Amino acid sequence: MDIRELAVPRAWRITPQQHSDRRGSFFELHRYSRAAEETGRPFPVAQVNFSSSRRGTLRGIHGTVTPPGQAKVVTCVRGAVLDVVVDTRIGSPTFGRYDMTRLDAASGAAVYLSEGLGHGFLALTDDACVCYLCSSEFVPGSQVDINALDPDLDIDWGLTEAPLMSDKDAAAMSLAEAAAAGLLPTYEECLALEAELRGSG
Repeated sequence: MDIRELAVPRAWRITPQQHSDRRGSFFELHRYSRAAEETGRPFPVAQVNFSSSRRGTLRGIHGTVTPPGQAKVVTCVRGAVLDVVVDTRIGSPTFGRYDMTRLDAASGAAVYLSEGLGHGFLALTDDACVCYLCSSEFVPGSQVDINALDPDLDIDWGLTEAPLMSDKDAAAMSLAEAAAAGLLPTYEECLALEAELRGSG
């Protein structure tokens, strides 16, 4: 697999090498030792989530307070989505910046994002199914929601009509409001957490 860092530091695009024959295809999405070598930190899988979405569904931007923090490897196993990672770390040199990746079942491409980063996606097809490998278990009350349509983020979703959003996502705060409310992690907290993970890995 090819692992390359995105424009948002501590987030990577994973492009697997596919092996195909008359039966179909096979590829490796995640290998613990390779991921640790390429990213400089371990990624244990503590929880696996799936979501299924109608075309035009916009989910996110979702993050997790740090601590506990939660890193993710996200891939689309059916259909296609436009996946976005946003730097929500206060004090980061790229705070507020985003990077975008098309994830689809055919390519097997994935995005690996570290703790402190926000994540969202737009479903490009009906019945788009996304799989999330999570480094920690979900803790109720730990999720931070940022409005995916925040004009300050100015994410180019390529929308031609209003997206389908949950009431919670539609009412989510802007990035500036979340920062003012003290909900976002600091860049230093995230770096310290990664150093701690390297030490324990």
